[in-house]
Amino acid sequence: MRTHFLVFTILMTVLLPTRQILAEVGEDRAQQVLVAIDDLWRADSSRSTVSMKVVTANYTRQVTMENWTLGKEKSLVRILSPRKEKGTVTLKSGNAIYTYLPKTDRTIRLTSSMMMGSWMGSHFTNDDLVKDSRLSDDYVPQIIFEGARDGENIIEFALEPKPEAPVVWGKIVIVVLAEGFLPIASHYYDEDMVLARTMTFSDIKEMGGRLLPATMRVIPADEVDEYTELIYQRISFGMKLDDSFFSLQQLRRR
Repeated sequence: MRTHFLVFTILMTVLLPTRQILAEVGEDRAQQVLVAIDDLWRADSSRSTVSMKVVTANYTRQVTMENWTLGKEKSLVRILSPRKEKGTVTLKSGNAIYTYLPKTDRTIRLTSSMMMGSWMGSHFTNDDLVKDSRLSDDYVPQIIFEGARDGENIIEFALEPKPEAPVVWGKIVIVVLAEGFLPIASHYYDEDMVLARTMTFSDIKEMGGRLLPATMRVIPADEVDEYTELIYQRISFGMKLDDSFFSLQQLRRR
């Protein structure tokens, strides 16, 4: 009896720290995947041209825009077409978000409550377009599935918001390819844990020296026949951009 107890004690002494280490390794790995997703379309700097198609029950519209980013804190989105919206600019600099409207020659500062509002009539939010939040900063990831699904080796993990994070999603579930950590789908849940929207990623190709999903589509859960699709036409990384490029004084000159 004492022998069995001794063996049990030794096993628990060995296994409990091992389980803890494995859990910590899993958390670290999930965090690494999250950082990789955050930085997929980013670098120290980036420039891209993107087309956007919006399909709703009432209308279909297309927008072409040019985007610039510098580090994590600065983003600028400029509308190229259609003509009636050409020159509209959305700027993020630090914690401040601004929209310049050329028709009225006005610059509006967006409040935090406006970040989840529709951007240009699409199913994307202001937050989506200017990348106001980084998942790796605001969420705690946990791997919930790893293996083969629908012929692909994937990793699925759930993101729970950190207690003080300035986010609106109650949970996000992300599915990525095990090789390269390229995202396949993201499912966004509101604070009541009800599915609000699904974002899919497709058309993986080399762009700007990286393998990237060139097409992203967001589908609202309550309007499954509607969607907004972003298609990256081109993207480049690592060009020289000055901080002054992302200033209010420059908005009218774009």
